[in-house]
Amino acid sequence: MISIEVYRGDIAQLELDALVNAANNRLLMGGGVAGALKRAGGKEVEDEALRKGPIPIGEAEVTGAGRLKAKYIIHAAVMGQELWTDAEKIRQATKNSLLRADELGIKSIAFPALGTGVGGFPLDECARIMISEVRQHSTRGIELERVVFALYDEPAYQTFKQELDKQLG
Repeated sequence: MISIEVYRGDIAQLELDALVNAANNRLLMGGGVAGALKRAGGKEVEDEALRKGPIPIGEAEVTGAGRLKAKYIIHAAVMGQELWTDAEKIRQATKNSLLRADELGIKSIAFPALGTGVGGFPLDECARIMISEVRQHSTRGIELERVVFALYDEPAYQTFKQELDKQLG
């Protein structure tokens, strides 16, 4: 049975197999989650990502994690250069990140709230979509044991915690 948790803090500090980056489809690592991962992991993370981009919006690409405590970064392309996203892009980026995790055979992964920063997507809808996608994925007989939603601020943390409680009912 998969463990789904909500954590308040910096995703870049987590020691898990993979950390998900809320990426643009060019895999440029500017601000927000991407910037935090690049600062903590080193410029080599972005250099590797740029060699693998651009990718279709909704897809996910894997790189090493540089100096981070994780083994991998999964770059979930939740938006393009227009910095806008929607429910389907978030669903696809979450699903494809989980598929990359399966391919890597990893046991633990952390997600940020995809598309809610510069993408401007509503937190409550993001939480509903992402938690639902993780729960659906967990029914498929996978190696993944632990999914952590890493939220930087209290409102995001509370929103994801309430949605997880609601879905696990």
